[in-house]
Amino acid sequence: MNNVIEKMKEVEVGEVGITIYSTKENKEWISLNSELTIPLASAAKVAIAFCVAKWVEDDLLKWDAIVKEVSLNPEEDSKELYPHLQNRQTLPLREAVEVMIACHDSYIARSIVECCGGWERVNKSLQSFYPSIHVTENPRDVDNKAQLNEMLDLMIRIYQGYKTKPLLWTPIMNGLVRQKGNIGQIPVHHLNHMTGGLEDAAVDIGIMGDFNENPYLFALGAVNLPNRLNHQDSDHKIMEAMELLYGEYVKQ
Repeated sequence: MNNVIEKMKEVEVGEVGITIYSTKENKEWISLNSELTIPLASAAKVAIAFCVAKWVEDDLLKWDAIVKEVSLNPEEDSKELYPHLQNRQTLPLREAVEVMIACHDSYIARSIVECCGGWERVNKSLQSFYPSIHVTENPRDVDNKAQLNEMLDLMIRIYQGYKTKPLLWTPIMNGLVRQKGNIGQIPVHHLNHMTGGLEDAAVDIGIMGDFNENPYLFALGAVNLPNRLNHQDSDHKIMEAMELLYGEYVKQ
């Protein structure tokens, strides 16, 4: 695992962090700057979905609740992933959550939050679990942020929740499995994750490995990077670190 950390440290400009949980050992495996605060960008949608699932678990919401005034963001890939939903004006909450994650769709996220009582209510609920997490309607907002260690713990709760109550957590898992975000030579079905990015920051949270064969859960982030549109060295180093992490998973 040290090779993963060393590769992350090769990102010469900015700050990087990574934290990894072994489901085989049931413990955090390695970490680097795990308390780093990162802009969430699209990864905030997983936090929103977690909040909704907890409300469903507590019988405060139903997955069959109808989300109204639905529209899909034309700048995302919903037309490819969900062509049959393009003209729908309402969606069951379970489907809306899946689409929000699978397509990184901020329009659907807004509709879900409005259906569930607004951004203040969502943040109040999230911060009862994770004080550092704050989500906003605009994914590029500087207040849309969290610490890496809390995002990892959120992923642990989602994964463990699905293992014990699959029907409750399926909408989130469906979104993570369906969204696109291939990395190098890692098989698509062994990387169920959610990426987020800005010009100067990157984040990735998710599940690496065979879902039923002791996968790793991870959260990584990088901030204060050179403009990623013009300078991609940092992105390449992070992708190499992810491939090294997958190599460690295969060896286990």
